[in-house]
Amino acid sequence: MYDMTIRLRTDSCLCLYEQIYEHIKKEIRDGKLLAGERLPSTRSLAEYLQIARSTVDCAYGQLLDEGYIEAKPCRGYFVCSMEGLMQLEKEFGPREKKESLDSRKGTEESNPQVLDAQPAGYEYDFSPYDIDMSGFPFSVWKKITRNILSDANSELFSRGQAQGDYALRETISRYLHSSRGVNCKPEQIVVGAGNDYLLMLLEKILGRHVRIAMESPTYIRSYRLFQSFAYPVVTVGMDENGMCAEELETADVGAAYVMPSHQFPVGTVMPIRRRLELLKWADGGENRYLIEDDYDSEFRFHGKPIPALQATDEHGKVIYIGTFSKAIAPAIRISFMVLPEKLLKKYLQDCSFYSCTVSRIDQSILNEFIRDGYFERHLNKMRKIYRAKHDQLLELLQPFRKRFSVSGENAGLHVLLTAKDAVQEQTLVRQAAEKGVKVYGMSSCMVEEKEGPAAILLGFGGMTEKQISEGVKRLWETWM
Repeated sequence: MYDMTIRLRTDSCLCLYEQIYEHIKKEIRDGKLLAGERLPSTRSLAEYLQIARSTVDCAYGQLLDEGYIEAKPCRGYFVCSMEGLMQLEKEFGPREKKESLDSRKGTEESNPQVLDAQPAGYEYDFSPYDIDMSGFPFSVWKKITRNILSDANSELFSRGQAQGDYALRETISRYLHSSRGVNCKPEQIVVGAGNDYLLMLLEKILGRHVRIAMESPTYIRSYRLFQSFAYPVVTVGMDENGMCAEELETADVGAAYVMPSHQFPVGTVMPIRRRLELLKWADGGENRYLIEDDYDSEFRFHGKPIPALQATDEHGKVIYIGTFSKAIAPAIRISFMVLPEKLLKKYLQDCSFYSCTVSRIDQSILNEFIRDGYFERHLNKMRKIYRAKHDQLLELLQPFRKRFSVSGENAGLHVLLTAKDAVQEQTLVRQAAEKGVKVYGMSSCMVEEKEGPAAILLGFGGMTEKQISEGVKRLWETWM
């Protein structure tokens, strides 16, 4: 492979590594870089472009994470196979231009599931659901609240629109497009108090008794919600790339629940090829949909955030669900759902009489918090805090690698320890409890029992760096 000609613009709003990343991604998607083709080394490309090698490393790292390229030891970087997938848009035709429908939406919840009862006596709790509230901008939140209540009129205390205030939905749509690549109009967004309410609406929109495919292990609260809403749930296999798309054909399901940006609890980041396979499956039937739960995509510690699956959807097959509970605070309890336009019509027809479950005052506060840049500043602060804890935990876990493999790092607020020996999961949990440390077994995230090595979730979001250090020290004393 010869060195790549990339025009780097100093006046671009994109930094240099993003320009390299976008250029190579476009070349792959346009078929100008073919499957198996070798890319120039990071050193040679950096020398050719006369930039720092670390800049090229960042671009290649992002392409690796998204599955556009692969690294072969001692050989270099190669383009991944996309045969039959990049033609999806041509095969099914472009998205139709439709009239705008003006219909004037942490932890998904606070600790959405306690995997085991929390007995007294735990000094250190490695919960994968807790977040750090020490960085919450209380003064800013109080100032916005005070200003809104001072200027409030009778309209603010009226019922409001069923989908949520239009101003908030417009702000959310702009935020999603800039941060996640999501393509939507404010009219497609439904605001609700938590994912429970949104999934309840989804049952009315998709229809009762629609068969839902889920991975196992998965986010067990969603599984229980689907069951409570009379959805038959079918488990589908997953590999190192996430949900196996070929199994969906034989599973006879109408929808698949996926977490492509950071699968819970395994931590898999779904590569682009697998995403396109899922979209191809959804395009293969008129009433097939993918339910994308993008629960913690804000917290990625190397490279930039992975684009949402919905950003690649060209035919209205992805139902996108997100929340502010994990990024801001569990008590916020404001979630949102982006409906494809076909399902939006169904919502307007059958569900628009449901009142919005979020106070208009809370909606106004959140709207101003995001619109005026406070949310972005808060996220930058929290990423720095969580990155420090993440890096500290990984460093402390280095000696554990003799007995455990560590995975799920670089994104989210937990990592996964998988035992290399035949130890039982219950044994590891019990031994940790005897030392006053609460850990969480993978079995509590399983829809159905499966044979496999013991695996433990270690969350770090709600712990201080001192607590992480002492907690890991106690785990070393009991496990190693």
